[in-house]
Amino acid sequence: MEEHRLTKTKEQWARARRGGEEREVFYEGDERLPPGQHLVENFPVLDLGFKPEIPFSEWRLSIGGFVTTPVTWTWEHFMAQPQVRDRSDFHCVTSWSRYDNDWDGVSFKHLMAMVKPLSLARFVLFKSYDDYTTNLPLEACDDADVLLAHSWNGKPLSRDHGGPVRVIVPKRYAWKGAKWVKEITFSDKDEKGFWEVRGYSNTAFPWENDRYG
Repeated sequence: MEEHRLTKTKEQWARARRGGEEREVFYEGDERLPPGQHLVENFPVLDLGFKPEIPFSEWRLSIGGFVTTPVTWTWEHFMAQPQVRDRSDFHCVTSWSRYDNDWDGVSFKHLMAMVKPLSLARFVLFKSYDDYTTNLPLEACDDADVLLAHSWNGKPLSRDHGGPVRVIVPKRYAWKGAKWVKEITFSDKDEKGFWEVRGYSNTAFPWENDRYG
């Protein structure tokens, strides 16, 4: 019953383009915009109805599974890692996109260098503080624009948008970038996440209009 309600809610978001007051702008012949998307200038908020509040003093990120060196970062450990800024576009499966987002955080490539995935590791499962999960193949994460982001456009990431830390994967629809990330597990098996088991695409390529399985 709960699964049915959540899926119906997400479908309604897609139809009504909800998730905040959207200011839409359209550009004729914009080759940068994936099929089925419309451009917005603000940053709509979508979630499952629960926004966990995690004080910095209690925040932990555990990284394990098929790795040589599992780690658990406190906020101080996380902020002590090399910090990068990357500008990328953001594509939500509910049909809106936002251009030129500046994200600050730790690159996934650096995370991989720290934990050293084993040769058997082929997939990554992300789990959030609200128990949300999502999955990606390892090669999708091993990209310079994939970040564990703590800031957006020069400001700390708000609770609404997944702060203290969320995952950014610009080449996939945004549900693949877990908000309020808590655990990252490297695995030899592909374990589908929250939306994937509810009929969303396992691959989620915006340029292929790859929304549903």
